[in-house]
Amino acid sequence: MTAAYSNDDQVYDVIIIGGGPAGCTAALYAVRAGLDTLVLDKGLTSGSLSMASKVANYPGIEGEMDGEELVRRMRRQAESFGAEFAQARVLGTLLEESPKQVQSTRGVDFARSVIVATGSMGRSSTVPGEEQLLGRGVSYCATCDGAFFRGETVAVAGNNDEALEEALFMARFAQQVYLLSQTRELQADESLVQEVMDQEHIVVFPATRVLEILGDEGVEGVRVRRQGQEETLAMTGVFLFLQGRKPITDFLGDQVSLSPDGCVEVDDQLQTRVDGVFAAGDVLCNHIKQVVIAAAEGARAAIAADRHLSGRESLRPDWA
Repeated sequence: MTAAYSNDDQVYDVIIIGGGPAGCTAALYAVRAGLDTLVLDKGLTSGSLSMASKVANYPGIEGEMDGEELVRRMRRQAESFGAEFAQARVLGTLLEESPKQVQSTRGVDFARSVIVATGSMGRSSTVPGEEQLLGRGVSYCATCDGAFFRGETVAVAGNNDEALEEALFMARFAQQVYLLSQTRELQADESLVQEVMDQEHIVVFPATRVLEILGDEGVEGVRVRRQGQEETLAMTGVFLFLQGRKPITDFLGDQVSLSPDGCVEVDDQLQTRVDGVFAAGDVLCNHIKQVVIAAAEGARAAIAADRHLSGRESLRPDWA
């Protein structure tokens, strides 16, 4: 993935990967500390908080609020102080380079420090046929591979902002796009949902479960269950944006230490084994999943990154 760095390239003080409560709070604290901050996030509804219909125990929020609105407010607050947000899927990282490199669907960005706050909605299991046909019709990035399916029939499996954005992108190339949503209602921004519904090349299949991806040398179809019945849809490409409960760390490779459960391991300052790389939130798996705790860890990670960038040898707390 190595990209040639030149003096003309922008180098952020910190790149935050993930835009949930941990990522947004880290961005707020980082930019308030005067750090040039970029947040890379797959979409407003890609995290677990955005799927919560009611949040009633977050400090300062009276009554009930849906999770998507809470994330939106966190993001607006960080942006109001100067944090930059970009919707992109991170594909890989080079964390021991100087500056560090983060490759995403928007290109390569450079930073002096990185905070990983990607949460734990990754899948722990694959769809039968997925691994065998990966790169031969199965993809995780429509913006990367979409042009290879010009004039063909494909499926996008998922129901959030990221999946809908990718389905709309595929509609530029494919003759037919099946959007296979595992839920009856699409869990995405209303404007995106309307745009998908208005797109003549996209057909939405609600409450549809992908059972198997079919094909020998390449994708030939998908076996699904919908409305209580199994059926096979013929196609040549499948783009998977399904969710689970596993920490999302695929873009890290073996650069940082992971626990047997796939959680990012950090020290008491939330720093990984790589100097200048921190992690916060559900990707650590070390606490009950509460918004306030993830937000607090985001603040701690940003403070630690600031201390690291200031050149202190010790990251001792301010009160020490």
